Amino acid sequence: MKKFLSAPVAMLLAVSILAGCAGSTPVTTSEPAAATDTPATDTPATADTPVAEAEPVTLKWALWDLEVTDYYRAIMDGYKKVAPHVTIEPVDLGSADYMNMLQTQLSGNADFDVVAIKDIPGYANLIAQNQLEPLNDYVNSAGIDTDLFGGITEQVTVDNELYQLPFRSDFWVIFYNKDLYDAVGVEYPSNDLTIEDYDALARKLVNGEGNDKVYGAHYHTWRSCVQLFGILDGLHSIVDGTYDWIAPYYEMILAQQKDGVVMDYATAVSTSSHYRDLFFNAKIAMMNNGTWMIASNITASADGTSLATNWGMVKYPHPAGTEPGTTFGTITGVSIAANSKNKDEAFKFIEWTSGPEGATALAAIGAIPAIQTEEIMSAIANAPGFPTDQNSIDALQTAKIYLEMPLHEKSGEIDVALNEEHSEIMNGSKTIEDGLAAMNRRVGEILQ
Repeated sequence: MKKFLSAPVAMLLAVSILAGCAGSTPVTTSEPAAATDTPATDTPATADTPVAEAEPVTLKWALWDLEVTDYYRAIMDGYKKVAPHVTIEPVDLGSADYMNMLQTQLSGNADFDVVAIKDIPGYANLIAQNQLEPLNDYVNSAGIDTDLFGGITEQVTVDNELYQLPFRSDFWVIFYNKDLYDAVGVEYPSNDLTIEDYDALARKLVNGEGNDKVYGAHYHTWRSCVQLFGILDGLHSIVDGTYDWIAPYYEMILAQQKDGVVMDYATAVSTSSHYRDLFFNAKIAMMNNGTWMIASNITASADGTSLATNWGMVKYPHPAGTEPGTTFGTITGVSIAANSKNKDEAFKFIEWTSGPEGATALAAIGAIPAIQTEEIMSAIANAPGFPTDQNSIDALQTAKIYLEMPLHEKSGEIDVALNEEHSEIMNGSKTIEDGLAAMNRRVGEILQ
């Protein structure tokens, strides 16, 4: 079993630093070429030095939600220009159970070369099973300055070894439909919403009945949508082992469910309602979600698949007394599969994807990369389709970002327990008190 370094719970991101995930049918980024197990020996590609006369190679990339996530295409199209000899073959494993599916596939010797890392618990499990290639030697040989990632790489280091390079670093904001605000005469939200302000605002926005009903807000079925309001005061972590501090947020959201302000959890689960569909179909006035929705909103507004074309975003609601712009977030990384036969070429791809060139490609479509320079931040705000109002632009500036799940050797087990008890509370099978007591007991036992 790998030993895990204790990672800082809080991740401060300066304004001068920035960072961006995705379907079903495999596609390629260049004309099909015969795969070879012999890695090319050319020097690492950069945006200005295209690879020429290299041996053709196919890299299989395990990922999720390819068809509804634009940054995958931006990455693959960008890399094609500098490495035309490489064919990227994405394999969509679906999003619902991606990390477990990935672990199963790798255990069965699936021939992936590159794998996208969706969450910290799954990352920890893959390392424990020796399914990811250590990257320190590659990183040192390539001379990569990990300081560009603003401390992210230190938080995903295990036994002094790095197993992924981050290419996205998303944080949570509030997305809202301006037309639905206008329809009920409610002023748009500000960048200084307390959690109490947010609750009151949601109640003003709900209107209509039946098929015409518009919910004031929406919470996807993830536990993050509810539980992580509680970490924003900086006093708690989701791996603490005690969880009574989450009670006020369950109370607020269950009251919203009871009053019809938001779709109830049981309905969201039974109908497989996706937050994107609800927002695009103008069924919710606002929702708490990650900045990965920026690129989705831009694309759906442009291609006519969204009715919510007049949208905006503001900073995440914060506890009273906490600095506006305090939020939580997650990183998305790329790793080399331990059984890849094309490890050198795979590393060149993840080096480009996670580096300045990949960051620029992501920023151009409004996705948040892991490298966050002032220039990249400006590119996101100026991406075609990004809202032009100042509040939306200012929402890109954060004060403090807490990791959704800090790296911990038991993070996978903790995540399972918290998810199961969250579901029990939200669907009414357990009271808040009983559900939190079960979290305390179960996670306490895990941490022993």
